[in-house]
Amino acid sequence: MSVETDLRKDGIEVIRKLDTLQINSIANNIATKLCETFPEYNLNQNELFIRLSRLDMYRAKMPEGMAEANYFYKNTSIYFNEHIPDDDLEEFAVHECIHYLQEVKDKRNYLIRMGLCDYTEFKIYGLGLNEAAVQLMASKVNGIPKEYVKYFGISFETISPSYYPLECCLVNQLAYLVGEDVLFESTLNSNDNFKQAFADATSPKVFMAIQNAIDEILYHEEDIIKLNNKIANIDDRNKKVDGMLKKIDELKSEISLIFFRTQNLIISSYFDNSFNKITNLEEVESYRRKLYTFKDYLGSSEGYTFFNDYYVSKMEQLEEKYNALENGETLQIETAIKVISKKENMFRRFIAAIKKLLFGEIGIQEHNSNN
Repeated sequence: MSVETDLRKDGIEVIRKLDTLQINSIANNIATKLCETFPEYNLNQNELFIRLSRLDMYRAKMPEGMAEANYFYKNTSIYFNEHIPDDDLEEFAVHECIHYLQEVKDKRNYLIRMGLCDYTEFKIYGLGLNEAAVQLMASKVNGIPKEYVKYFGISFETISPSYYPLECCLVNQLAYLVGEDVLFESTLNSNDNFKQAFADATSPKVFMAIQNAIDEILYHEEDIIKLNNKIANIDDRNKKVDGMLKKIDELKSEISLIFFRTQNLIISSYFDNSFNKITNLEEVESYRRKLYTFKDYLGSSEGYTFFNDYYVSKMEQLEEKYNALENGETLQIETAIKVISKKENMFRRFIAAIKKLLFGEIGIQEHNSNN
């Protein structure tokens, strides 16, 4: 299939090509920002500029609901929606430039991998995961501040309020658990380090389930966009429109179900596995802090109690493990007790408070009331 056919299929109509000066300016600024934002990856600014300046960039008409910019690997080009002001082109180009940098092609120029996404002959795996990871990187490059948003009844804080917000919320949870550095390194260099890190922390089966769920959310969102575009082109409301509106509501409900099912799987699989690995008192405290802080990464909705219930249950189990370690270990544990002795009474008071308040101080209920 030719590039022109692909573009027409996606409803993209090319208007004009950006001039060399504009392309070079965008390439230079993005190369600079990538190096400044991610210094730990030892990116070469000059090499990045040379690569990015080779991209062709176009203004184009695009369907409503489609991304404001799109990278096409077949002709190494970026297409910008005609409505984007010139001063904003660079912001929208960051995401697409990262896609260009992460692509892996075979000898026949076929795309076989793009960051965390694998392209096989029959199916694409990890598309939603990769889009979310790239968007999180782009949001950091563009300095997007955190914002509370609500989609399909799900409230959460994100640095990507407008693009792949639900997918970004879930992937940000994964990054918190195993490390943002390994997520972005794998995203940029198209390797399995991140996938392996999370599989090691849970299991390969769990990782695949999460990856597939994020893909499913992405595909459902695309279906909603297509249905909305069809409705927009129908002048009179009829039974066909009513059927499409009903389908949209069903898709939104399904997205919400998938999101919370996936979030709950992330929580239980990671923290259950981590709990079983605790061997000393310092690890008890580290585990408590990590589980407590996960509340900052949650998506929540009215009636959602899984995390609250899980937290209280795990704190009770953690108290039992703390007591077992304190009473059952030898000199190694006695040394550890001395190190954290100042925290011991505080920890036990904390457990008691949790039981009395039923997690009221965590702020989930307050967050729901504000949204």
